[in-house]
Amino acid sequence: MSVSISKENAGGGWLNGFMGVLLFSGSLPATRVAVLSFSPVFLTTARASIAGMLAMTALLVFREKRPAREHVLPLLIVALGVVIGFPLLTAMALQYITSAHSIVFLGLLPLATAVFGIIRGGERPRPVFWAFSVTGSLLVMGYAVAQGLSASPVGDLLMVAAIVLCGLGYAEGAKLTKTLGGWQVISWALVLALPVMLPIMLIVMPPSFTGIPADAWVSLAYVSLFSMFIGFIFWYRGLAQGGTATVGQLQLLQPFFGLALAASLLHERVSMGMLAVTVGVILCVAGTKRFAR
Repeated sequence: MSVSISKENAGGGWLNGFMGVLLFSGSLPATRVAVLSFSPVFLTTARASIAGMLAMTALLVFREKRPAREHVLPLLIVALGVVIGFPLLTAMALQYITSAHSIVFLGLLPLATAVFGIIRGGERPRPVFWAFSVTGSLLVMGYAVAQGLSASPVGDLLMVAAIVLCGLGYAEGAKLTKTLGGWQVISWALVLALPVMLPIMLIVMPPSFTGIPADAWVSLAYVSLFSMFIGFIFWYRGLAQGGTATVGQLQLLQPFFGLALAASLLHERVSMGMLAVTVGVILCVAGTKRFAR
């Protein structure tokens, strides 16, 4: 079944989607800083626990009704993809690769989101859309191969797995947003994950936080509040308004913002190849927007 979206909703979808991408852009640089002081498992469970308690508070304050039984499994899929899978796998990957290198892999996320949007949401973009989407993804993969996958195969494979799970979580969350609402979807997913994430966080918590630098705490706060909660409020609403496959292509812009942060805040080297790939994917997202329907 195809999905019909009005021009007004599409415009709002692109705006909300852009805000979500902007907030998500700091996720990998912040994670890179945090994993220098915290283990990937602690970082993942801590960010989910902090965001989960915030989400539970919001649901109680606004007296949101519990999701229907048929919504529980999709919410668990969202939790698996964006609350557990993507944060944990990227944190593990960033022990082997720089955030600048990992950010380029985000160019694969729009394609993964579009594929799952079709499988789970029944969307049917035009053929030209796929040409631009696949081209953007090939640019990303070509860059990774040119850099030499043998340099860190573990880091690269972890990033690919993270992208697949994240695309699934994005598409499933966008579909649920049309019924539950954007902030409600991520809130319920976080609350469902909380009984698992909070105990694990307490178990793997470092015996002492002495010597943990301020930038690690700031990074943990960022990924907990913006990457794990606030960014999803805009993102899921944007996907629901403008279409998962279509608005999802905005993620091709995320490497551009992320590389700028990696260079300015982490002083990581951003090569001409990275910039060329980023420019290429920006042109591809412009093409997908033009020929989405």
